[in-house]
Amino acid sequence: MSAPPELSPSPELPAPPELTASPELSAPPELNAEAWSRASARILAKALSEFAYEEIVEPVPAPGAEPDRHALRLDDGTTLTFRARRGPYGSWHVTAGSVTHEGRPFTDPFDFLVRARRLLRLDGATLGHLIRELSTTLAADTRLDHTALPAARLAELSYAELEGHQTGHPWLVLNKGRIGFSATDAALWAPEARRATRLPWIAVSKRLAAYRGVAGLESPDLLYARELDPAVHSSFRAALAARGHAPDDYLLLPVHPWQWDEVLLPLYAPAIAAGTVVPLPADEDLRLPQQSVRTFLNTSRPDRHTVKLPLSVLNTLVWRGLPTERTLAAPAVTAWVQGLREADPFLRDECGVILLGEVASVTVEHPLYDRLPEVPYQYKELLGAIWREPLRLPPGERARTLASLLHTDPDGRAFVAELVERSGLAPTAWLQRLFIALLPPLLHFLYRYGTVFSPHGENAIVVYDGDDVPVRLAIKDFVDDVNISAQPLPEHATLPDDVRDVLLTEEPGFLIQFIHSGLFVGVFRYLAPLCEEQLGVPEKDFWGLVRAEILRHQARFPELKERFELFDLLTLRIARLCLNRNRLHLDGYRDRPERPHAAVHGTVPNPLA
Repeated sequence: MSAPPELSPSPELPAPPELTASPELSAPPELNAEAWSRASARILAKALSEFAYEEIVEPVPAPGAEPDRHALRLDDGTTLTFRARRGPYGSWHVTAGSVTHEGRPFTDPFDFLVRARRLLRLDGATLGHLIRELSTTLAADTRLDHTALPAARLAELSYAELEGHQTGHPWLVLNKGRIGFSATDAALWAPEARRATRLPWIAVSKRLAAYRGVAGLESPDLLYARELDPAVHSSFRAALAARGHAPDDYLLLPVHPWQWDEVLLPLYAPAIAAGTVVPLPADEDLRLPQQSVRTFLNTSRPDRHTVKLPLSVLNTLVWRGLPTERTLAAPAVTAWVQGLREADPFLRDECGVILLGEVASVTVEHPLYDRLPEVPYQYKELLGAIWREPLRLPPGERARTLASLLHTDPDGRAFVAELVERSGLAPTAWLQRLFIALLPPLLHFLYRYGTVFSPHGENAIVVYDGDDVPVRLAIKDFVDDVNISAQPLPEHATLPDDVRDVLLTEEPGFLIQFIHSGLFVGVFRYLAPLCEEQLGVPEKDFWGLVRAEILRHQARFPELKERFELFDLLTLRIARLCLNRNRLHLDGYRDRPERPHAAVHGTVPNPLA
């Protein structure tokens, strides 16, 4: 594959084509009627499931039909019916392919949006953008289907390779909208493209850029010594000197080629013209985009850091930039969180939890936008980089994101079923090992330190032994997803001011939502029915195992009894967080100066009570 060209602030304009020239158009092979219909039926069932869970729509039992048949009346008075089972947290699981409209098979999610636009309470602008996001999500799903592998093959892939086969957020219906990407961009940069590439770098004057690093990476040169071959680093410095710039007055960072072309060249044009921002060539390493799209793993040199770059693309709920103040604070957050672990024998020695620290960052201000608090937040997250520790495991261990356990192959075999079979353990014993790996470190951070991660499927990484038995947890993405209790705790006395200023705080009753909604609702709500269907473990038993592990942990630390009551995971009901409501009703596609947060709508029964 070709490497991206060197960045150039003023590329030569191509000669206009002759009038007779007509480039041939082509469509991807996966865009065919059969593949589209199959993906459409799945996403329609998902939309009905998640909209019903969030009470955006309220299906009723279909009269005179089988017990699991439900009905939904559309705007024109006609009716959709479908098979669905109810689950914990008030969830719905609609069977793909079971939907009928007035007695005829119905698989078109676009037709559903149009026929239900008043039922869904959609304004015109939201409806227009929803259709676009739905179409791009379906196009990505057909690409995934076209290159899907059986579960047995997936189990042999490396962590980085497996990421490119994942199907996206299980809860958000429009989970691969990526507004801003063209079809060609998606083919180049989406994780399902599985295309490793070289990243170009830029130099930014220290008048605009600031560096932060943890102990051992206090200066940018210590980082560059690890991340760049000496010849590459020297060539960057020589390029700056050749243009009349003092290399020591600049910081270096990689950029996403799409971001450079679409955002940085237009919006940093004055800085580029002034030589404050200087384009450089790509380095020699191949990097592979992960599920978050903006994060790249180094496949040429796995010992080098993962790099997280801003990408001004609207995907799932937010623009995928890097907030200036959070990027600046990332290493300090890492130092504090890792310091808690290192001083705690339970976390360090018994759990062996791995905290993949964001150990260095370069933050770049925009000369205008960063001084205007009222402008949309996407314009304050344009340029910067975060370097995250790579996942280093001893021989015999391997890692996969928690999200991979929800994957089902083209033959309908669940990835979790494949791993359980390989382990040789009984399904219940394997699930116990999974919960022993996942829950104790998360619970201990919550109870002991009033601190939570967001352990959703992408951030939580399960480490397995050589027999595919879960043994411990790795966690990533601290600066965006670490929250602390708003009620002061003695353990927060060690919190540095720069960390305190940037971490989000929540009242104790809501802090538990990061475990409930991030892990239990956001992952286990889908894993439990898979385990019932393919492992023979009833959902009730699944949740019983989760509760038993929580109680086992509490028995291990009786001195924290007051914290178990303060952070009550076993309460009868919890708030229903809603992700799709945010897009449909709360924020839509409107620009705003602050990042949006999940909507809250009523409560749901807690299966752990």
